[in-house]
Amino acid sequence: MDDNADYEIRRERAMEFFERELAAFVPERVIDAHLEIWPPGWAAKDELYCLRREPTDLVSMRDEFEVLGPGRLAGAILIPFSFSTEDLGTVNALSGALAAQGGPTYRTLLFVRPGDDPEWVRQEGRRIGAVGIKGYYTFADVAEPPQADVPAYMPESLARVAHEEGWLINMHLVKSHAVADPENQRWIRHYCTTYPDMRLVLSHAARAFQPANNLAGLADLADLPNLYFDSSVNCESFALEAVIRIMGHGRLLYGSDFIASHRYGRSVAVGESFIWLYDTSPVWGEGPAAIEPTLVGLEHLRALKWACWSQRLNDTQVEDIFFGNAASLLGIGAL
Repeated sequence: MDDNADYEIRRERAMEFFERELAAFVPERVIDAHLEIWPPGWAAKDELYCLRREPTDLVSMRDEFEVLGPGRLAGAILIPFSFSTEDLGTVNALSGALAAQGGPTYRTLLFVRPGDDPEWVRQEGRRIGAVGIKGYYTFADVAEPPQADVPAYMPESLARVAHEEGWLINMHLVKSHAVADPENQRWIRHYCTTYPDMRLVLSHAARAFQPANNLAGLADLADLPNLYFDSSVNCESFALEAVIRIMGHGRLLYGSDFIASHRYGRSVAVGESFIWLYDTSPVWGEGPAAIEPTLVGLEHLRALKWACWSQRLNDTQVEDIFFGNAASLLGIGAL
């Protein structure tokens, strides 16, 4: 990772950005509805993140989170994540242990693969105290995982378990048009209506890094009471605004997508799709002056601020997005 002096300079710039752009917007208490837990040792393989060290416990995790809101992290839905099957047992156990350390405002999901036995998922979820499950399209056994149908990475048998256990499912939609895709819509409706005690949370504001997809697709799903969205690292304010306007602010949960939040850059909607620009992308000298990118997590928060402003949300409604909606979803009482 960056040496300590360089890290401190970057951290100071991030804190200055937050104070200037976001301090008056982000409420005092935040439940992060999309905080990922990665396998131990990942930092040695990737030096592109603005982190002093790899967070290994809640204390170090909260310290690194400070650039997204000093003193504000009050809880989280921890999402174990790995691209490697070999790491899943370790990362699920770690996420469960961290949630137990955090107390009642910290909960964990269980990362599952499409071939996992439903009864194993039920028992393992209970064992680690999970409140839901997370799958990912890269585990789909299809020719083109980015175009996979929902059951290829989140089978109906696991949606049934989530319904029976009262769990939530965090889902990263794929296909080119995300929530506007007819097959995605069909499966979302089927899961939500057939399994009403399951709560479906579409991450990245329904993966609307191209916000036109939300405008085209959300209205067809607005009647589903158990459909929610986390905002995680979506830097397009209109994608977030569409969720608020069409679905209602009560369906939107703030999510950082930590640790991805700590890269420099942002997503950009282009044509019918989107691209990610990072500090390693050869684009920052193209403008009238040199551009220094800020953290993805800060770009996302600014986009969320603009969306809330555009939709004229009051302070209480903003607090709902950052705390109250997640607290209600998780059954967390007054604190």
